Amino acid sequence: MKQQHLQLVFTVLLAVAITGCQNVPSSGPAALAGQWTNSLGTVWTIHADGTFHVASTNPKAEIWGTYTLSGDTITVQETRRAGPVPKSCRGPGVYKFSRQDANTLGFVLVSDGCKPRIQNVMQPWHRQ
Repeated sequence: MKQQHLQLVFTVLLAVAITGCQNVPSSGPAALAGQWTNSLGTVWTIHADGTFHVASTNPKAEIWGTYTLSGDTITVQETRRAGPVPKSCRGPGVYKFSRQDANTLGFVLVSDGCKPRIQNVMQPWHRQ
């Protein structure tokens, strides 16, 4: 009886240890897919198929686009926007991304000429 109890305790501890060791994806679409929000009130929905949708309040905008990944680097490109596209936002933006934990996403600017996009992307992002 004592041995069965000990086996049960060991099994539970092993399951907890394995669960605690699971890593957050750090590359590929799985690392980014989901709905994210930042302190400016922007909601960025990133789909695993390489598309995204942004609803921003500061500045007010609704944007659709595509992205490509190479390791921890994301290149974003607007394909459609509600309203006029600022001239500086017609090209791609390139950022390095990192995941501190399952609910946090951060970016570092590599190159981008679009100031409103830089302002939003560079904020800390939290999973909704």
